Amino acid sequence: MEKFDVIVIGGGPAGYAAAMRAVDYDMKVCLIEKDRVGGAGVYHGALSSKTLWEISQKVRNVNESLATRASKFDITWAEVKQTLEEAVFERKFQYSCHIKLLQEETISKKFNYERGEGRFLTDHEIEITCNDGEKKVIYGEHIILATGSTPRRLPNIIADEEVILTSDGIDEIEDFPKSMVVVGAGVIGCEYATIFSNFGKTKVYIIDRQNQILPFEDEDISKLIASNFDKNGVTIHHNANLVRMERIGDEVEYELSYPDGKSEIIRVEKALLSIGRVPNIAPLCIENAGVSMSKRGIHIGDVDTQTNVPHIYAVGDVSGRIALVNMGEIEARHAVEKINDPSIPPISYDNVSTIMFLNPEVAAVGMHEGQCLERNIPCKVVKIDYSVIARAIAMRNTQGFFKIVVTNDDKMQILGMRAVGEHASSAIQAVALLISMGKGVEEIAELVHPHPSIVEGIQECVRMLMNKSVFKSSVFKDKLHCYSLIDGVKTPLQRL
Repeated sequence: MEKFDVIVIGGGPAGYAAAMRAVDYDMKVCLIEKDRVGGAGVYHGALSSKTLWEISQKVRNVNESLATRASKFDITWAEVKQTLEEAVFERKFQYSCHIKLLQEETISKKFNYERGEGRFLTDHEIEITCNDGEKKVIYGEHIILATGSTPRRLPNIIADEEVILTSDGIDEIEDFPKSMVVVGAGVIGCEYATIFSNFGKTKVYIIDRQNQILPFEDEDISKLIASNFDKNGVTIHHNANLVRMERIGDEVEYELSYPDGKSEIIRVEKALLSIGRVPNIAPLCIENAGVSMSKRGIHIGDVDTQTNVPHIYAVGDVSGRIALVNMGEIEARHAVEKINDPSIPPISYDNVSTIMFLNPEVAAVGMHEGQCLERNIPCKVVKIDYSVIARAIAMRNTQGFFKIVVTNDDKMQILGMRAVGEHASSAIQAVALLISMGKGVEEIAELVHPHPSIVEGIQECVRMLMNKSVFKSSVFKDKLHCYSLIDGVKTPLQRL
């Protein structure tokens, strides 16, 4: 039986990062992947969906520019699919070449790549069922689980990936559907609704169980995104209960009921189930290793990335914590570092930056205003509209805002930020760094930012909190807001 310092099961972004970090430590590592290296980070996930979003945004921007000057710009699904395949192939090629070259180098004796499915026989022994049918058993001193997740299904609804789709099948459609319903009003559902409505060839419906899309965000963000959906012809079924959904011929028929007793039946060409993802746990046979589970995934308790079996780690989507590529990679690298140095500090989840690819894009880090209110945390809130930021004016795109939440004291430590609008993702990092460092707003106030730049809006927010802003919130009451929030009561802070 061949022995390894570390066995990594799963070759997605998290698993691959773990294997490469183990290589850095000169550990003997075996990476097991049954399908394609890159996982959902490349195929049917982050890269593919964001490529679609980028294409759709360009199409929407061109058509908005040509609205009064020329005929509508047209793009075929075949052209979209070609660009999508090129992007996926480029990333796939990088992974494939990297693995091949690693195996050919002198460290090849340290790095092994197995194409197959791994499962526990004991807490140290892994049986690999190779794709060619061969079976082998290997021993791991440490084992890292990074098997990712798959789209969640609904009971009594068959996702055939032809008419009723998940994110696994949406890229494989043959043409723009004339109509499509998206089940789920969270991030992924709203992203796909944005993509297909941007192209302007699909009538999009969203089924929202609540009265607000993106319910985990502040109302001002949800309202802005919903307003843009409305302008793009998207119909949102708020407070809707999905009674049934079934394929009828080449169409989908779904029935909704509402709290007031009303109901409706609608037919569309395609349906997209976007109701979250579930960890890929069953094939691992973790019970053979004594690894316990939580309601969301593999249980890693309070010891970050480490399961109840000390030499077994769970990283990325399979842990059920934060299903993001960037966090999966960080957790994976951390697990390897923890193996080599158990004294390292735990991962901080306080400064996790996220981006929602919507119209406009939304970037976030830390807590938002609503969370402070729910947890009864006294805070100060400052908000600036894009319409008073020079760069946004120059871009002729002033839809959006920055909102920063800080502690209600003299230090004004940053609790969180939301950036909505063009270049939002570029603006979030500086604040994320300050949150991780536990710093206050004064760090931003005196920086010399490039001009004109979107990040100048962040600086103006901070200056409002310090009562030395260029524009006064008491004057531009519709564009600038600065107030304390204590026990649900808002009190303006900036006065002339």
